[in-house]
Amino acid sequence: MKPFLIHEATIVNENKKQTGSVLISEGIIDTIYYKKIPRNIIQSSETINAKGKYLFPGVIDEHVHFREPGLTYKADILSETKAAVAGGITSYMEMPNTYPQTITTRALDEKLSLAAVKSLANYAFYIGATNDNLDELLRTDPTKTCGIKVFMGASTGNMLVNNPDTLKHIFSEVKIPIAVHSEDEDIIQKNLQLYRKKYKNNIPVYLHPEIRSEEACYKSTVKAVELANQYNARLHILHLSTASELELLEGRSYSKNKLITGEVCVHHLWFDDSDYKSLGTRIKWNPAIKTRKDREALLEAVKSNKIDTIATDHAPHTWEEKNRDYLHSPSGGPMVQHSLPAMLEMHNRNMIDLETIVEKMCHTPARIFSVEKRGFIREGYRADLVLVNPDNPWTVSKDNILYKCHWSPLEGTQFKNRIEKTFVNGQLAYDNGTINEDIRGKALTFNR
Repeated sequence: MKPFLIHEATIVNENKKQTGSVLISEGIIDTIYYKKIPRNIIQSSETINAKGKYLFPGVIDEHVHFREPGLTYKADILSETKAAVAGGITSYMEMPNTYPQTITTRALDEKLSLAAVKSLANYAFYIGATNDNLDELLRTDPTKTCGIKVFMGASTGNMLVNNPDTLKHIFSEVKIPIAVHSEDEDIIQKNLQLYRKKYKNNIPVYLHPEIRSEEACYKSTVKAVELANQYNARLHILHLSTASELELLEGRSYSKNKLITGEVCVHHLWFDDSDYKSLGTRIKWNPAIKTRKDREALLEAVKSNKIDTIATDHAPHTWEEKNRDYLHSPSGGPMVQHSLPAMLEMHNRNMIDLETIVEKMCHTPARIFSVEKRGFIREGYRADLVLVNPDNPWTVSKDNILYKCHWSPLEGTQFKNRIEKTFVNGQLAYDNGTINEDIRGKALTFNR
């Protein structure tokens, strides 16, 4: 196969925007040209005219739920990686609350084997903590897993970790990133009973952020931060949703000695509690979407480096499930196809610059999780790349949604930007609406 030459793109990478061309050969970024390109390179390559278009590193989404194994009626690895590559995501890290849960090294290996034959994007999987699987966590190969997922407070199956001794051992002995879902279950249950008493089984969805409250988030996050500081552990706080939690974080760029890092999800930057009126359970997530003040504070925290990564928490459910009443509608929604377009739309609205988007969606996830040779446009790195037309409007609709659940909370939203091409390991995975289902991603490796 001929090398690809992406010619005269606006390369957005490592806090710079500059015109250049990228030669892809045998899955690797071979050469980056900022000046004249040798004629023999042009003649021997398949040239893509990228003038006036942005070239980004492939997005690394470090927080998804692809539902396989066990919940494939909602989504599966193949269906969701089709949506991911159409959205510019070339690598993902998937959570352990599938069936069976990924709480053993054997289950982790089985997921890796499954993805090897089904995933169009590069992949990695968290191993989940429970109150009684410390031995499994400690025997996990740190080069094969992105991290350990700990549900602190909010319960998922038997994955609630509420034993103080277990938490002590996890935070003191584990040497890979500990990613936490941070909500206090006791506060949530107390709030839920209060509103059940008032509304019976007809609780309005707009009360979701009152039930899964700011207090519930803050109390649990304080505990996680205290543990990390006490035991010098690498803590990554997932899906931050409140302004109050931000006071617990440092305001500096990520480096290896930054002990505690934070993630925000696209939906917490895009929606606020005023949207429950029109969207209802479609925007029911855990943690809950909260106030406009919280949304604005989260965005400022991204720009001030209190928050280090932007992810999706992609968690599809069927429309029939989401369309139930508040108490019976599951939390979560699909986002991988639309996360980068949504962030670029926020750039169009002068809310965030391109360099910050790339830093938080590509560079810093690679740094935090020590992903080997991905997340940057650098010679010798894997050719995971996204080409974006900044002026080719389109509207999210049933006709172009690729999620298996076939709905999105962003339906009807117009984006000015359009993802035109996505390369995974130098292979053209997505090309102007056409998905190459013959390619397969690779397992992410971690330089630890």
